[in-house]
Amino acid sequence: MLSRKFSIRILVILFITLLLRTIAAKERKIQYDEFIDRDDPKLVLLGNHSTIESGALQLTPDSKNVAMLDLFHDKSGRIFYKESFRLWLENGTVASFNSYFVINNFREKDWTPGHGLAFLIAPNISIPENSYGQWLGLTNAATDGSLDNQIVAIEFDTNRQPFDPNDSHVGLDINSVISKANASLTDVNIILSTEEEAKYSVWVDYNGTSKLMEVFMVKEGEDKPSNPILSSTIDLKQFLKQDSYFGFSGSTGNPDIQLNCVLKWSLDIDILPRGQHKKWLKIGLGVGVPVATLLLAAIAIVVYRRRRKGSDEEADQFGKLKWLPGMPREFKYKELKKATNNFDESLKLGEGGFGIVYKGQLQFNENNNNNNNSSRNAGGNEVAVKKFSRDSIKSKDDFLAELAIIHRLRHRNLVRLVGWCYEKGKLLLVYDFMPNGSLDRHLYELGMAGVPGTMGYVAPECFHTGSATPESDVFGFGAVVLEVVCGRSPGIKIQHQDGLYTLVDWVWMLHREGRIIEAVDERLRNDFVVDEAKRLLLLGLACSHPIAGERPKTQDIVQIMNGTFPVPHVPPFKPVFQWPSGVSAAFSSTDNSHSSFAMSSQDSAGGRSVATTSKRNSIRP
Repeated sequence: MLSRKFSIRILVILFITLLLRTIAAKERKIQYDEFIDRDDPKLVLLGNHSTIESGALQLTPDSKNVAMLDLFHDKSGRIFYKESFRLWLENGTVASFNSYFVINNFREKDWTPGHGLAFLIAPNISIPENSYGQWLGLTNAATDGSLDNQIVAIEFDTNRQPFDPNDSHVGLDINSVISKANASLTDVNIILSTEEEAKYSVWVDYNGTSKLMEVFMVKEGEDKPSNPILSSTIDLKQFLKQDSYFGFSGSTGNPDIQLNCVLKWSLDIDILPRGQHKKWLKIGLGVGVPVATLLLAAIAIVVYRRRRKGSDEEADQFGKLKWLPGMPREFKYKELKKATNNFDESLKLGEGGFGIVYKGQLQFNENNNNNNNSSRNAGGNEVAVKKFSRDSIKSKDDFLAELAIIHRLRHRNLVRLVGWCYEKGKLLLVYDFMPNGSLDRHLYELGMAGVPGTMGYVAPECFHTGSATPESDVFGFGAVVLEVVCGRSPGIKIQHQDGLYTLVDWVWMLHREGRIIEAVDERLRNDFVVDEAKRLLLLGLACSHPIAGERPKTQDIVQIMNGTFPVPHVPPFKPVFQWPSGVSAAFSSTDNSHSSFAMSSQDSAGGRSVATTSKRNSIRP
């Protein structure tokens, strides 16, 4: 059986790694709530009449002056973000992205609307000649349909061509204005080109794993809808240059004219490496190792070497931590001792396997060069100080692991790491003080230190292999999902009429009986959406599948939670754990004895629980 320390390590470190993979996968690279600077250095304007005016990107001429209407005819323009983005890697990895923008296609009442604008991904910062009219600034009569274009666009067209469904529609364009997929906007009461200056919010979401492109659209101010107006699969690696540019294009015709405006724009995108070390990329990215895990591995090596070189080099090694990217403030031990009134028992917030957490009040000295405004939290100078209780080499490993990963996390629902201290053999971490307490406190009325070593978070295969995998990360995530929805700890048995159940077994039993919604925390009974709760409960069970290969992939979990991916099939009876093949080979008996493994299934005749068995080589404990 794994040691208590290892089970805690899986819970704390590897689950945080999962958070990094699912929550922090994308980075906000573009953010414009308004376009103020007419000469914004980060934007490139192409075409003689593209401008930044009236707080918006004007892709075609911007004027309501009737005397200037001749200037509106047969115009096209593009506006790009100056920086290119790496969209795919040789090993098959394709970046995911989410873009949000607000558009307006205004026209006077007596104008004939035309032609439209497009959200565009292109290989370079240029614009084709004669791309006005039906070409939407994307292509022209000579280049339309050519694979050399290397463009993908979401068009918002206001002038019907023979290949369009109607005048007001959205389409997915690949190297051509003849859309691969399109959808009518009038069917959802959206008319793009009107005299009312109607503004529309648009979300373009692309999943690099599933290759699914989705477009959502509503009137500005309304919430993002649950269902996309357009959905289509496309492997961007097949059509786009590896490093491509994001932007917009638009056009007018003759006599078809309108204003083609973009009022807001943001882009969140996976940041793929551009380095020349392709071998490293294939190894690192091929196995899905996030940056934080690499950092942890590097620090683990440092710790191991420090053990061999002796305690004289230990302090120096900790001193180098302050140079890690984004590392918060290093505190003096005397500062934290004073802040907690010498770690007074009355200020104790909680206690766990790693240490004790105290409430502290920092005293700032404006003349102190060590002062750092980042250590002031929104509530003043109150902090939570975690003092590691095991001042041994093993405890230092835990400290380094927690510090190396947590300082990289930036999420509104995760407590912020303010600083750290390693001095005189004392290990401490300093967090923002949360007056409302932690999730545990609200669920179970406990302190923020938590209950260490809870076995309900650890995937069954880890007890036999002694190693962690992305699949075991998913198992821990599933335990937390069930914990939050049900308001029960995975490690505490639940009393039922026919015996004691673990949380997973209890939810699985309710699922089998068609009563899974009864697992929702009673305190939420009058304030939750049934479909959303059921989706999360089924996701929790899918992630808790005893067989690692049957659990959903980390890349799909967020999509499942958002409702854009279906929940994987969850069998009515919980399957039985099977030994991983690698372990079976390594520990198999030298004799010819066998043991049976049972897998529950549904009896199609009477709905009774039956068992199917398979023979495997016996494994010595």
